[in-house]
Amino acid sequence: MDQKVNFLPVSSHLNWDEYFMFQAMMASFKSKDPNTKVGCVFVDDNNHQLSMGYNGQIAGIDETQIPWGNVKSVPLDQQKYAYVVHSEANAILHAKADLAHSRCYVTLFPCHECAKMIATVKVKEVIYLSDKYQDTVENAIAKKIFDMSGVKYREMKIRKDIVNDLFKYFETVIP
Repeated sequence: MDQKVNFLPVSSHLNWDEYFMFQAMMASFKSKDPNTKVGCVFVDDNNHQLSMGYNGQIAGIDETQIPWGNVKSVPLDQQKYAYVVHSEANAILHAKADLAHSRCYVTLFPCHECAKMIATVKVKEVIYLSDKYQDTVENAIAKKIFDMSGVKYREMKIRKDIVNDLFKYFETVIP
């Protein structure tokens, strides 16, 4: 009898970038922000997850008492921007391991405030899904911070066949 009968060639359908970006996307679903849901995952050189975060209110605060709207014509204390902690900041604050030389997978290109934190903890690369604020001064500052501190950054595109497979999967598990 052939001893290799059950040995089949196997490979992962997802590459590491896709795997961790999907984790960041899943983290974003925890956000209660009705306008922009952002998730973030930090990963080491061995492809082990170091930390994860999503944009949300300050831990321990009753989120029903905080404004979630994005109207900027009202006073700052009536805007979500005064209270929301960004996904990257959450992941950095809650990290239980050193993030130096890690990769950051994030669904939205980091703002300049998060870029300062990412550069400070010596992240080596940021992989992002969307750069919807690319034409803003804040975005240019974030990129300048990354360029000056040696943090690489690149946009990632999700393969259409992966999205199709994901929909097919959900069709099998959702009645």
